[in-house]
Amino acid sequence: MPARAFPIILAVAVLLLVAATSLFTVSEAELAIRTEFGAIVGTDYEPGLHWKWPWDQVVKFDRRILTQSYTAETFLTNDNRGLIVDFYVKWRVKNPSVYFQATGGQEDLAGQRLAEIVKDGIKGVVAQRTLEQIVSSERAAVTGEMFGQASRNVANLGVELTDVRVQRIDLPDEVSTRVYESMKQNFSKIASRLRAEGQSANARIRASAEREQTVIIADAQRDALRIRGEGDAEASEIYAKAFSKNPEFYAFYRSLQAYERSLGKDGDLLVVTPDGEFFKYLKDPDKRPGAK
Repeated sequence: MPARAFPIILAVAVLLLVAATSLFTVSEAELAIRTEFGAIVGTDYEPGLHWKWPWDQVVKFDRRILTQSYTAETFLTNDNRGLIVDFYVKWRVKNPSVYFQATGGQEDLAGQRLAEIVKDGIKGVVAQRTLEQIVSSERAAVTGEMFGQASRNVANLGVELTDVRVQRIDLPDEVSTRVYESMKQNFSKIASRLRAEGQSANARIRASAEREQTVIIADAQRDALRIRGEGDAEASEIYAKAFSKNPEFYAFYRSLQAYERSLGKDGDLLVVTPDGEFFKYLKDPDKRPGAK
């Protein structure tokens, strides 16, 4: 190798080394800060290729939403009953500088401190309520209050909470049976009260319906009797006008009706005097009274 080529190769190697230690990339899923001897000198890097001094350090964080679950955490209610709560949090880095100063960029440490803050929020919400209130209240309202308290307390970590959810609420084994019986008695009282109110309403509705039925039937019977009476009166008037035109024919017609009702049945026995008026139309028609 010629002696004059060595300095050129050395210069190129130095340039490549400087370039390798002076350039860094940031992806779309990352946040980055640049430090110089421990002091933050650069933040808010967009995705792409960036320049730094060779002695600078670049620290990168995941900018995506992270999820951490926490199980079997015990909290005391307002009536001093223990609750075993499983919950999870979703969070992401919002301010890289504050996040780095508070946690050193360690995700595990950030998760621990975040868990303590969320636990304090859950503890405050649970301590303000009794066991029955927590079980019977809307979970969305309780979760919303937990999320609000925790969100206000994580700002000094440089992170943002996106969700806090209670996955499961259990009771310790020594009190679960007692609490269950107590709740069962309370719900039984409520059921008895509702059942009594329903029976009272049922009796009231039935009495009203029966009274209305009686009134309707009485009005209908009254109208029926009135209409029937008017019809009978009109019929009697028509019959009277018709039969008054020929009284003898009317007497003959009534006698035929009497004969039909009294004669012609097997086993009937009729005892009358021979000279009675009953059979006057069966005898000689010329002998009946008024015959011509």
